[in-house]
Amino acid sequence: MTTHFSAPGDGPELDTKDARITVKVGGEHTGDAYEVFEVDAPRGPAVPPHAEPWAKSFYVLHGRITVYVDGELHDLGPGAAIGIPAGAVNTFTVHTASARFLAVSLTGGMGRFFRDVDRSAAEEIPEVALRHGIELVEP
Repeated sequence: MTTHFSAPGDGPELDTKDARITVKVGGEHTGDAYEVFEVDAPRGPAVPPHAEPWAKSFYVLHGRITVYVDGELHDLGPGAAIGIPAGAVNTFTVHTASARFLAVSLTGGMGRFFRDVDRSAAEEIPEVALRHGIELVEP
């Protein structure tokens, strides 16, 4: 683990097809213990419901989102946060013109997935998800 500073506007930007992800603290800085991302997502539904092998949390900075976790809906606005356990079926929908939130995940798995998605065509995403242990769930 090393000390890592990320100034406003710094960090690699990744395109996940439904959001712009800025890596603020990557797994390479934390010995793969955790990562911090700034997510900027437009209005509408995001990824299909899915379950990944790492725990994560969202903290809303701007806008309003609904987070679906294992059959329950949670409305989050600025200052609200939610923790999502590993293996929980989840997704989110943005209800304002856009939403900006922090995503914190355990391990470096989420960052590796985001980097692969950034380099892949949209039709390749299901295969990319499978390679990273992410299960896509039919709505």
